[in-house]
Amino acid sequence: MRKIYILFAFVMMSVAVSKAQQIPTPKEHFGFEIGDDYQLATYEATDAYFRKVAAVSDRVKFVEIGPTEEGRQMPMMIITSPANHQKLARYKEISQLLGRAEVSESEAKKLSLEGKPVVWIDGGLHSTETVASHQLIETYYQLVSKNDPETLQLLDDLIILLVHVNPDGQEIVTNWFMGQEDLEKRNMRSPYMYQKYVGHDNNRDFFMNNMKESTNISLQQYVEWIPQIIYNHHQTSPAGTVVAGPPYRDPFNHVFDPLIMTSLDGVGAAMINRLNAEDKPGYTRLSGSVFSSWWNGGLRTTPYFHNIIGILTETTGSPTPSSIPLVPDRLIPTHATPFPIEPQSWNFKKSIDYSVSMNYAVLDYARRNSDALLFNIYKMGKNAIDKGNTDSWTKYPKRAAAVTEAYNADKDSESNNARRGVIPTKYFDKVFKDPSLRDPRAFVLPSNQKDFPTAVKFINALIKSGVMVHKASADFSHNGKSYPAGSYIVKTAQAFRPHVLDMFEPQDHPNDFQYPGGPPVRPYDAAGWTLAFSMGVEFDRILDDFEGSFEQVPYGEIQAMPAQKLADGSGYLIDVRVNNSFIAVNDLLKAGVEVQRTTSEVEGLPVGSFYVGSKGKKILEKAAQEYGIKPVSASKPQALNKVKASRIALFDYYGGSMPSGWVRWMLEQYNFPFEVVYPQEIDKGDLNKKYDVILFIGNGIPGVGDYPSRNQAIPDEIDSEYHSLLGTLSTDKSIPAIMNFLENGGDVVAVGAATTLAYHLDLSVENALVEKTDDGKERGLTGDKYYIPGSILKANINQKSGVNYGMGDTANMIFNNSPVFRLTDEATAKGVKPLAWFDETSPLVSGWAWGESYLKNGIVAFEAPVGEGKLYAFGPEITFRAQAHGTFKMLFNNLYKTK
Repeated sequence: MRKIYILFAFVMMSVAVSKAQQIPTPKEHFGFEIGDDYQLATYEATDAYFRKVAAVSDRVKFVEIGPTEEGRQMPMMIITSPANHQKLARYKEISQLLGRAEVSESEAKKLSLEGKPVVWIDGGLHSTETVASHQLIETYYQLVSKNDPETLQLLDDLIILLVHVNPDGQEIVTNWFMGQEDLEKRNMRSPYMYQKYVGHDNNRDFFMNNMKESTNISLQQYVEWIPQIIYNHHQTSPAGTVVAGPPYRDPFNHVFDPLIMTSLDGVGAAMINRLNAEDKPGYTRLSGSVFSSWWNGGLRTTPYFHNIIGILTETTGSPTPSSIPLVPDRLIPTHATPFPIEPQSWNFKKSIDYSVSMNYAVLDYARRNSDALLFNIYKMGKNAIDKGNTDSWTKYPKRAAAVTEAYNADKDSESNNARRGVIPTKYFDKVFKDPSLRDPRAFVLPSNQKDFPTAVKFINALIKSGVMVHKASADFSHNGKSYPAGSYIVKTAQAFRPHVLDMFEPQDHPNDFQYPGGPPVRPYDAAGWTLAFSMGVEFDRILDDFEGSFEQVPYGEIQAMPAQKLADGSGYLIDVRVNNSFIAVNDLLKAGVEVQRTTSEVEGLPVGSFYVGSKGKKILEKAAQEYGIKPVSASKPQALNKVKASRIALFDYYGGSMPSGWVRWMLEQYNFPFEVVYPQEIDKGDLNKKYDVILFIGNGIPGVGDYPSRNQAIPDEIDSEYHSLLGTLSTDKSIPAIMNFLENGGDVVAVGAATTLAYHLDLSVENALVEKTDDGKERGLTGDKYYIPGSILKANINQKSGVNYGMGDTANMIFNNSPVFRLTDEATAKGVKPLAWFDETSPLVSGWAWGESYLKNGIVAFEAPVGEGKLYAFGPEITFRAQAHGTFKMLFNNLYKTK
């Protein structure tokens, strides 16, 4: 038997060695080394390499985590030792148990010793950032092929998830780059965005999870694996550096457990230490770059709200050789850049080497701190559950300000303490023990709210992010209010409480200026984004504990729209307040069924609701089942306007507009037919022959004054099939063509920056965000006086306008230093009507607004007749990243012709 055992062991060892020898190198597969100048790998070849290596290596399990928007499968390579692969299900279970804090502390300590840390490393999200996608290939090869002690130890002690997060983009960018034979002319200026709809904004979708790629990633991160570390690769670094990485500058979000930030410091120290030890200078951190840990929604930032250490690095480099420029201020060692790099030539391979070193640093940190990582994610989750089960107060800036205000109000009686600069603790108690100011224990979304299907979409966004959700199986009541069965309950006593609070509660961004009285420090992305507000969801904040007949929704189980039964009738009314009603209307119009709109309130449904005769019954039955709408059986109202589908044009330009791309996706989701148009078609004129309404979303309309052209491809260097996409809108050709379209009865919808069109058309509106200089001239407000980065503001809504059918008296609008107007004295006589405006009160709902007084009585949306047509201008981004469901109707109502 002993001889048989030795023989078996020898055979198994030989097989292992043989398999290791069969692993192809990247050069053998691709024909070049990863990092060679002017060389990029297509995704098709990369996917083949991933699969080929997995087929011959016992260190890898290749899995597909879901389709992309273009239909490719997203790959994830699970890399660990062969022995760990045998227990992979157990290690995943441990990671889930600890990540959700679903066990006792004593059990968690045992599991932290039994388990293996799970580390996620990705690449390729922003596909023109080619270091990120290609370091993934090299890291994969090294982890699978190397047999040095460090690599083997990492494989024994960790579960490593390598994930390509944008297959479509790598294929688009590489094919474009490699399609140019002249090496020095190779470039990234492809005609389309590197994600089908949203390009760079694919890293702005990780709490909404609209895109298929985002959903696939979030389900793996927050439902399936719950890694302890997520490392998201990007480029490029600030000038004069090689890498920007953790730790990041202030502010960080107030809902975080402090352990997340100090753990981030630890990983960042391991990364910079390894680079320094390997004589790789040029890593900058803290104030050395623009990145903070405030915003939710990025692949790196959303993990913080799940007690996961999120790492972002921005690494310089390109397949086209470049250089590290001379930046004198970067040459002096500081805490931000302890080991500066000198100016020098730079190539792609150096960037790949840096990236692999940082990957190994993160993995080594996880290995050395295995039990601490596993226990700490449990500890943060347990802290969150405990806070959700007790009275607690998050320390927002506004609360600290309230302490000071309360003290100042009583300052005369506290003169002695005032001289010492000490505020008595009773003022702390006055705020931070005020029962009315405590954090909620739960949020309830009633199933009888006006637009419950949109509330279900909101709940699904939470579910995709791993949030625990309950559903009422019977009617219940709390604090004297009744809730019907089917209502959703989101309790804060759960590990992902930070994310729950962030989706329901307003963000309170601190005032952040370079120095007192100086310009503001721009947030990395948005300052306020509360999703329940922007989606227009109705919910109640519950401040104390309560129970009912609640059933927990299984983690990750997407909720279907509530199916409705269609009653018999000769006709049906469809509620305009429900966004999904527009899907049903578009289905009906496509099928040739007559649709009409009400001109007054009927059967309790507001003006502008839709009426359909019995011919539409079959389509409405499907809509009631799939879209969650509730058609009301009704006799035909006397006064109706017939609805006709408009011929819709959506403006875009070469390289792709993200705001336009989001709207393209939205129109597809709501079944609106449309065509995408480019500058050359606008300039040709005769637009009324093809279109009834043109949508200009975001950038594209020339500014008033100098208008720099976009960085586009040179016609002689691209195929003729792309020539029709080139060009920019101009004041001499495009604006007259748009004017002619309007005068001949066409409508234009302008959103955000596109509202500059109003000035070109010489309408009776002016910029409200100006001040008078000493010589009587007007100038734009400076940042020290007025600054509102991405935030949510409340506006008043003109309900007499058909544009606002289905809207309430007020609406939460996503505002990002958006245009604000005032009407001139002759505006009313010329038919200009406000659609939305601010009043005398503070409009800030969530985020940061400096200088709100300048907004008082400002107009944020208006309609203006131009000949036989109309311009509809919306300063705030009513379609922002397809998150602003609460203002979608302000666009949709413009997309029909009525008679």
